[in-house]
Amino acid sequence: MNSDLSKLIGATSNARLRLRLLAVSHFIDGKNRTEIASFLKVSRLSVNKWIKAYLDFGVEGLVEKPHTGRPSRLTIEQKKHLKEYVTLNAIKPEGGRLQGSDITQFILDEFDISYQPSGVYR
Repeated sequence: MNSDLSKLIGATSNARLRLRLLAVSHFIDGKNRTEIASFLKVSRLSVNKWIKAYLDFGVEGLVEKPHTGRPSRLTIEQKKHLKEYVTLNAIKPEGGRLQGSDITQFILDEFDISYQPSGVYR
């Protein structure tokens, strides 16, 4: 295994990046892509993409790009306020813990924005 890659693997806390780096290190060690996919329990297509990205752009090619998707309905200020609420109320004074339904109700009461509990947990 390449010593630079092994240091990078040990230094990263991002599990997805670590998996990609492991795939590349096995490729450099001479393993074929099918063996790598089997060993890491991922698809061969994923390994092919990671190896190609590494060969084309180096380690930078393995870094995840920003995800697109629906923007958050809460502003940054609202998220800060929500974080304070959750931090202060994580354990209720009357006993029990804060649940998704409690947070959903808080968001509705404070910001007049309706969330499903699954969206709150996400």
